[in-house]
Amino acid sequence: MMLRRNERRGIDPKAQNAVMDQDHFLIVGIGASVGGIEAMQGFFRGVPATIGAAFVVVTHLGREHKSLLPDVLARFTPLEVEAAADGVSVRPGHVYVMPPGFVMGIAGGRLTLTPLEPKVRETKPIDIFLTALALDQRERAVGVILSGGDGDGAIGVKVIKEHGGLTLAQTADGDGPDTADMPISALRTGFVDLGETAERMGDLIAAHVAAARDAQAESVAREPDAELLNEIFAILRSQVGHDFSGYKPSTFVRRLQRRISVVGAAGPHGYLKLLRSNPAEVGMLFRDLLIGVTNFFRDAAAFEALATHVIPKLFDERAATDVVRIWVPACSTGEEVYSLAILLREHMLTLADPPRVQIFATDIDERALTVARTGRYPTAYLSAVSPERIAQHFVVEGDSAVVEKAVRDLCTFAPHSVLRDPPFSRLDLVSCRNLMIYLGVEAQQQLLPVLHYALRPRGYLFIGMSENVTRFEDLFETTNKRHRIFQARDTIPPARLPSMSGPDTPIFASAGQLHRRNVTTHAALRHTVETLMLSEFTPPHAVVSRTGEAVHYSPRIGDHLEVVPGQPTRELAAMARKGLRLDLRTALREAIEGNTRVVRDGIGVALPDGRFQSISLVVKPLDTPGATEPLFLVVFNEAAAPVEKERQRALVANDRDTALQGLERELSVTRERLQAVIEEYETSLEELKSSNEELSSVNEEMQAANEELEASKEETQSLNEELQTVNAELTSKIEAVDQLSNDQATLFEGMDIASVLLTPDLHIRMFTSAAAQIFGLQPSDIGRSLLNFSAPIPLTWLSDEIPTVLATSRPSERTVGGADGARYHVRLMASSRKGSRTPGIVANFTNLLEQG
Repeated sequence: MMLRRNERRGIDPKAQNAVMDQDHFLIVGIGASVGGIEAMQGFFRGVPATIGAAFVVVTHLGREHKSLLPDVLARFTPLEVEAAADGVSVRPGHVYVMPPGFVMGIAGGRLTLTPLEPKVRETKPIDIFLTALALDQRERAVGVILSGGDGDGAIGVKVIKEHGGLTLAQTADGDGPDTADMPISALRTGFVDLGETAERMGDLIAAHVAAARDAQAESVAREPDAELLNEIFAILRSQVGHDFSGYKPSTFVRRLQRRISVVGAAGPHGYLKLLRSNPAEVGMLFRDLLIGVTNFFRDAAAFEALATHVIPKLFDERAATDVVRIWVPACSTGEEVYSLAILLREHMLTLADPPRVQIFATDIDERALTVARTGRYPTAYLSAVSPERIAQHFVVEGDSAVVEKAVRDLCTFAPHSVLRDPPFSRLDLVSCRNLMIYLGVEAQQQLLPVLHYALRPRGYLFIGMSENVTRFEDLFETTNKRHRIFQARDTIPPARLPSMSGPDTPIFASAGQLHRRNVTTHAALRHTVETLMLSEFTPPHAVVSRTGEAVHYSPRIGDHLEVVPGQPTRELAAMARKGLRLDLRTALREAIEGNTRVVRDGIGVALPDGRFQSISLVVKPLDTPGATEPLFLVVFNEAAAPVEKERQRALVANDRDTALQGLERELSVTRERLQAVIEEYETSLEELKSSNEELSSVNEEMQAANEELEASKEETQSLNEELQTVNAELTSKIEAVDQLSNDQATLFEGMDIASVLLTPDLHIRMFTSAAAQIFGLQPSDIGRSLLNFSAPIPLTWLSDEIPTVLATSRPSERTVGGADGARYHVRLMASSRKGSRTPGIVANFTNLLEQG
């Protein structure tokens, strides 16, 4: 778009690079808004007059506002300040101020001004200019973000940093920032080289200019030192694990020289010493080397692989009521989020009834989220987006493009820390690109398990081209190694939890182990058991260990136990008779695990003689002093005398009939209650459906109202910024007028000429001391007619002469004589320009007799 505009202006695109190469000076783009006047005053006070760079000032102004900013800034800098004009060639030592009603860009070293369309307010003029500056000047671009509201400038500094330029943002000092939103938003992108006070920025830029000239001269003079580069490669390889020896030499040296300039090191060897002593600087160099163009669809081949091989699988076997859930942590200003949303929407348009899509985009920087949520980007920033996609998924407004509402509705932006806050869950895809390069090893080891937890089984992980998951191959398997697409494994290797019984204590022991235990002697055990039986029980009983093996039997125990065919066993539950075995095993396990008393009543046992015995089973922990392991007492309490088989059957049948009758009554009551519950449920369901429809309607209305409020907020904020700027300019103008008024008063007091400043109807506005002596004037006489005072000469002719002087703006002179022989030379001059709302006349009276 900018190229076509240049062609219309007669700028030859082929000649642009020639224009740029004639003068190798930096162009500094300055973005400011609310509180920007004070910040720019501090900034330009600190800029050396001999800096040899050009400055372009971009602010938030309405089209109707007449800016006084060039006059204001001219008082604080010796540089030449002028309003920017379309097509003007940028020259060093000049300050260009964007006029109101235009959007400014730069191409071929010349400024471009595009008039705003009627009723259109551009909310991101700083991003637009800084983006154009980066694309046009590359490493000769400098971006400065001063006081201001909103997040304008955050995208611009990213583009400048990606193209090798220098970026600065204002930090607190005496000159602000009054409103810190813009500087903080820029700082939190991670693309600001220097956070500094406004007055210190000029010296830093001057140092960068000098370093850039030295680097250019050095690069022309000789090739890079291979031995020094190899040592830097080794430091990077040992500390960050990446080998840059295969990196393009010219690109590596350019990024290296940039870091040398930013940190102010004494040449490459001085920077090498810094790398040896400062691991943090190694990380900064590593990130600078990895910086690419953060654009829509960054690494286009990777996004194409995602669209071809992954996104269709996310929609496989999904109904319209299902939800495809995606998470983009550390989303910054939203380019990656909207890139994914565009791919997903394009695939959804191919489906007859697609499922719903939710993209959760999170970041710790709420100001960056505000930029992302708005979805407004400079059109020059969309170079990686095809014209077809721009037409389908964006709304172009002047030099900005806004993401289409249908795409934005897929995205939910929220503040969230991926390392501190609980993660999302049941996700189909996590896109976490170029976050791990900013994290240390410990943070990476914390991050990847969190991402695995957030994914569904077989969910996908999409990371940056310089990142990997080699330390967590047990969590992720590779789907596309080249484009860094991974898939969560179905299972995780089981954790080795300690046994409830202790690591060295088996739950069930063998007979050999049992004999080796140091148990209580049989005599002591018998005494303890008999004492307990005499006090509480008389029925058959047994004592078992915690493994369930019998260590003591009482008399008559044979009625309840039988020999099991096969290998001999001492497990009590295995020897129990039919009908008792299951209840005994369950009661034993419950008592052993809980170390508590367990009772089972109404157990029917078939005795050897064919009769049935109803018993109550009791299992109770046995307190045995000196025992090395816990023992349990099992008591078979005979509840009633044994009965014959036929009688038992009759009793069972009678009990069964009684039970059936009771069950039928319960069933009837249950049916009635169930019917009532069903009716209540259906009524509640209808009410819920109605409420859901109302809530859906209210939600849509609230979303529409929220969008309107967001738009109103942006307009109000922009208008407030304009009013703040206008107020600052007017305050400066008033100070200048006050100073001028004081100077005029001082000048009048020092003049020895009788001068009177009059209105067209001869009322006094100001007079000198000499005039006061002639006409006898006092300070309280201001506002009265001069004709009311006695004068040595007649003054009535003034009423006829003044209109002529005002109409022609030419002075009038005449000599007038008085009655007492006095002679005065009178000169009349217009004190204001033609057409002024407050015209005035200056009348000078010279006494010719005194001069003679």
